[in-house]
Amino acid sequence: MFQHGRRPLILARYLALAWCGLIVYGSLHPFSGWRDNGVSPWIFLEGDWPRYWTVFDLAANVAVYLPLGFFVALALHRLPGRFTALCCAVLLSGTLSLGLETLQNWLPSRIPSNLDLACNTLGGLFGAIWAHHVGPRVFARLDAAAHRLLAPAAHGELGLTLLGLWLMVPLSPETLLFGAGDLRQWFAFEPLLPFSADHHTVVETGVVACNALAVGLILRRLLARASTAYLLVPLFLLCGLVVRMLGAAILIGPEEAMAWLTPGARQGLLIAAASLAVSLWLPPRFSLPLAVVALLGGMLLVNAAPANPYSEAALAAWRQGHFLNFNGLTRLVASSWPILTLPFLVLAWRNGAGRSM
Repeated sequence: MFQHGRRPLILARYLALAWCGLIVYGSLHPFSGWRDNGVSPWIFLEGDWPRYWTVFDLAANVAVYLPLGFFVALALHRLPGRFTALCCAVLLSGTLSLGLETLQNWLPSRIPSNLDLACNTLGGLFGAIWAHHVGPRVFARLDAAAHRLLAPAAHGELGLTLLGLWLMVPLSPETLLFGAGDLRQWFAFEPLLPFSADHHTVVETGVVACNALAVGLILRRLLARASTAYLLVPLFLLCGLVVRMLGAAILIGPEEAMAWLTPGARQGLLIAAASLAVSLWLPPRFSLPLAVVALLGGMLLVNAAPANPYSEAALAAWRQGHFLNFNGLTRLVASSWPILTLPFLVLAWRNGAGRSM
């Protein structure tokens, strides 16, 4: 295989674990209605070719497991033997798919399929082969970029993984822009504020500003120089806006592509831009606590936000299609992202990460 620094290797391990978790959740969502159907859980292995299938379904099953095979093969590349990592990645992909297809026997909303198992394993194989041939060059370039751009900070790979997961937060078109940490779907409590145009605008402004500020400061903590941050932080937040636009256009309709750009969202983005213009120069002993405060503030506001009729209509329109499981996955990431990120910020603060910035 290939020689490079440990940072890309550790990043591959984090990404493999994160992608595995996403697959597990997406395969077993909505985790309700479990029942025993009285047949062998492995009877699906003997099934004939399914009567109803589409090329999209086959391609999706391959595509979902392709990154898993890629990340696992890279994460295990230091195992002895030229093809050991590749074989382990394919075996893990197939075993994971077999376990999840088996568990789907107890979910009334899911149908286990030997065709899905075959496509999933094939996706893991394609990803592992891709990693074996292309991964060395890709990771060598990532390692060189890491030396140029990233600070030698502890847990930096975890921070990069969390930022990658954050790009799923804007994909939920029924939530407020950058609205991470909404726990109401878990605990079923009522909004603290009644709906009104004024309430909604004020809360939306705060949610957008707090979350954009927190994300910008987290990315700054990973970068070696403030001058680089003033370029990459706006670009990363712009990527989040593009994801939001494409998600709304594809999942709801092209006419809804810019529906998220409300007065509250515009004001929040302007406040975040002004705040980041000043705070990106702060040393970590000040910027990391500020990121914690912004993250908690955004989480508090998004849970206090009044119910938005447009959001409910958007969710209803989305769930009429084939994206129910994807919706559950993106909502899980959006809800849990601040909870996952707070320990990282505390670790970074306690370790004095980025003192050389």
